Amino acid sequence: MKKLMMICVVVVFASFAQLGMAQIGTDPGDDDVNTIRDGEVLYLPGRYLEGEVVPKGYDDYGYNYMSHLFSGSYFNSYANGAGFPPYDGDDESYLAENPTAESHWAWPYRQTNLTMKWNDAWLANTDRDLDGELDRHWGFDSYLGSGAWLTNVMSGSYELEVNGEITEIHWNSFTKIIAVPADAVLEDGIWFTANYEEIGYVIWGQFAITQDVYNDPGEAVHGKQYLSPTYPGLGNLTSEVMGSE
Repeated sequence: MKKLMMICVVVVFASFAQLGMAQIGTDPGDDDVNTIRDGEVLYLPGRYLEGEVVPKGYDDYGYNYMSHLFSGSYFNSYANGAGFPPYDGDDESYLAENPTAESHWAWPYRQTNLTMKWNDAWLANTDRDLDGELDRHWGFDSYLGSGAWLTNVMSGSYELEVNGEITEIHWNSFTKIIAVPADAVLEDGIWFTANYEEIGYVIWGQFAITQDVYNDPGEAVHGKQYLSPTYPGLGNLTSEVMGSE
């Protein structure tokens, strides 16, 4: 299951394209900011919910863009952007109405439970430059130095033959990803601070995995697989404030 978990972590970044991304721009002032709170942000063209108002709470897929949260099926984290309705857990009825969903790369992971949390620098709940898209790394040319962070919690189960009997194995994982400082140095797949302190393993170019927890009794794996010596805490904190599970 470790391979499945890493595939999900790597690809889940793309699911945030549900509402697009707004880059750095000239701040027009608070009075001209479009917000989810005021019902001024819409789902982008090409999405299943195209043109609908993004709600202040959870949508049918499991996204709560207002509160920077997602909770639901891994497939649903990507379904809206692919033009599919929310997956309801019933394969037969869903595929009868959406037969092409079965060929989507995320379909095999529909039973994987996913919870994501992120901060405003990762994906805001405002459209400050009024381009119709939620802002990313506002005030910065890129994610570098923006302080952006994301956490993924995933869980699922699979069947494994143990002592001649089929046993259901439950696995779970936690991954924390941060945008590296603007002066960070990448060397052999690892990000370091300007003082050559290890940050974490590179992912998506400008980001580092700073914590990786994986529990899978079927593979006899338990606990922390990696912990950044420089950024072990929540978000971009440099002190550890959470345990191994």
